[in-house]
Formats: sequence, structure tokens, C-alpha cells
Amino acid sequence: MSGFFNISGKFGSKTKTKRSSSAVRPLFLCPPYCNNSIVKGNFKTIVQLPKYVDGNEWLAVNVFDFYNYINMFYGSISDFCTLRDCPTMSAGTGGFEYLWMDGQKKTSRVPAPQYIDFVMSWIQTLVNDEGTFPTKDGREFPLTFQQTVRGIFKQLIRVFAHIYHSHYDKVLSLCQEGHFNSLFAHFVSFGREFDLLDKKDILPLQDLIDIMDGNGILC
Repeated sequence: MSGFFNISGKFGSKTKTKRSSSAVRPLFLCPPYCNNSIVKGNFKTIVQLPKYVDGNEWLAVNVFDFYNYINMFYGSISDFCTLRDCPTMSAGTGGFEYLWMDGQKKTSRVPAPQYIDFVMSWIQTLVNDEGTFPTKDGREFPLTFQQTVRGIFKQLIRVFAHIYHSHYDKVLSLCQEGHFNSLFAHFVSFGREFDLLDKKDILPLQDLIDIMDGNGILC
């Protein structure tokens, strides 16, 4: 992935869905922005499991890359994701709101920057855990590894959704839309290839996914 994107306990969450109160089309769904990409063709050959590569190893390497790149993109606009401007973790005004679930399975409404910090810290803890993401010879991946990866994907797509719905104007001002759209397309294509995303998880960005499907960039 490094060639594509060049920019300067148990935790979970619950989703609350509210009826949309706005008919204004978001910027990320408007041409030419929705069609901007640095990748020509689609991601099929990029996301497929290479020959002689262990499936869990392939998942681990790609999850680590997605985590790092999404963290970098969020870092570039994080000054605009504040407690005042983003008092809840949401994907669109009147759209989806995400509640954080802590290790005791207690849910709480937290501001978006705090929610995303929780997500990134949780994932960092997982990837640093030798029992979850083994790096030493002879260590096996746990039987629950794919379930863990699905949990990570569930949280990362929420970060995508928040950035698209709340901060895409900042992405545009930094001229990052081609890179960000390509990262999202890669992420969704990988998620499809290995069944890592539920339909309900992609709902806040379904319209963008439909556009990308129409452009032939997704696989």
C-alpha cells in the first residue's frame, strides 16, 4: 500500500440511527470530487491473497497498513475535529451516531475526537499484542483472529464515515481527496474480498460505494 498513499480488555460500540433531516448532497458525493482517485482500474489484483502467503498474515499486514493510513489522514484534519464542533461521533447531521462501549460493555456518548482516540488506542494495543498479532517464528494466530479483524474494520469504517460526512471540506482544502478516496476504495475492496464488513456498517457511505461501483474501482 505504501506506493499509493503519500501524505504530509475488549472494546466495541453501538450505533444509533436517526432520520436524516437534510436534503443537501454532501460534497463527497458530488462530481468531480467523488470521481477523484489516484488509482486506475480496480483493486482486485491488489487485495487478492498472493500465492504461498498465509491468509492470516495477509490480513494482519493489510490491517496494520489501513490503520496507519487512516490514522495519518485523521491526523491531517484533527485540528478541526474538536469537542465543540464534533460533540458526538456521528456520520452526517441527523444520520448515524456511534456510542462507545468500554471493557465492561457500558455504552456512552463521547465526542468524536475522544471516540477516535479510543479507537486508535484500542487498535494500537491489539497490534502490539503478540498473542493477537504474532510476529515471532512459531507463534500461531488465534482462532478468533478474523473476528478481531472484523471488529477493527467496523471501527475504522466509522472513522472514514465521520471524516467524509464532517470534514471532507478540509480533505478538499488539503488536496487529499484523490488519495483519501483511493484509500477508502482499497479498504472496501479488501473488506469485500475477505468478508470483513457488514451491510449495516457501510450504510453511512453506501451512496459513495455505489458511485465507486459504477466507476468500476471497487471489486
